[in-house]
Amino acid sequence: MTELVTVGETPLRFSPPNNQRLVSARETSLYADGMSSNVAITAQQLGAETLWLSRLPDTPLGQRVVKQVQEHGVETDITWTRDETNRQGLVFHESGVTPRASQQWHDRGDVAFAYSSPSDFPMNVVQDTEILFTDLSTAVLSKQSAETLQALLRASSGGGALTAIGIDYAPELASVESYRGVFDGLSPEIDAVFANEADARTILDQTGGARELANLLAAEYDLDIAVVTRSERGAVALRNSPGTNIIHERDAIETDAVDPTGARSAFIGAFLEEHLREADTARALSVAVASAILTRTVTGPYYNATDDELESLVEDVINHSK
Repeated sequence: MTELVTVGETPLRFSPPNNQRLVSARETSLYADGMSSNVAITAQQLGAETLWLSRLPDTPLGQRVVKQVQEHGVETDITWTRDETNRQGLVFHESGVTPRASQQWHDRGDVAFAYSSPSDFPMNVVQDTEILFTDLSTAVLSKQSAETLQALLRASSGGGALTAIGIDYAPELASVESYRGVFDGLSPEIDAVFANEADARTILDQTGGARELANLLAAEYDLDIAVVTRSERGAVALRNSPGTNIIHERDAIETDAVDPTGARSAFIGAFLEEHLREADTARALSVAVASAILTRTVTGPYYNATDDELESLVEDVINHSK
């Protein structure tokens, strides 16, 4: 049994170094940067057995994505397509420094995953995992991708797995209404939701802070776990079970961010890895916040820290939140 299976579309991200603008940069870094694959990378680095599933074009760009994910120890199971209309998704990211904001442009029309079907994926593996994770931005790529993920989530839930989704709103991919409709359609198959505070407000069309949003998510969608992050300000988590239905809260520690792009996926990967170890919600949240902080301190979207660095920061997070 694979402990954590993640499934989703992973674009290649082009990023100029040293906060340069794309319009004038003469070189870029290239990253396989998708929430589902990045979650698997973090969980793998922290000790979980992980597998990433996807559908990709059989081209050098698609092969580059898989090679980079595998370099981090994650197993992959890919359905390759040679249909020339099935593209590799691209993202162009420009890092900004205050007061200039970072910007991101998606080029993910007609990507291979948008044409996926349940038969593209190993259902026996999906049904025999402890956790299945996917992301909402993969689901909104097309009606077909949403239906495929719904089938995978249903199969995994039927096998007894914890089914989880990350709400990662990208307005260039689909409208708010599309995100909300797809999420509502998937929600009956979902046990755990991870959302940024701003994204949760947008998709759910709600006001309130992180604590209110976590309670709303858990109640409205009958979730076991609802986690709402507050960007650089920590996170809250609600575990909806008898005797433990309380909100846990952790504050982040101020850092000089080198690259914040991988923090959200690192947070989710760390939380899920701790869940696999049967850690309580407070411990899982502390490790997740610390992992997100550490990921912000290195270039690229991947978690990269030693066990000693992580545990030391976990203690700091706990003490800082008292």
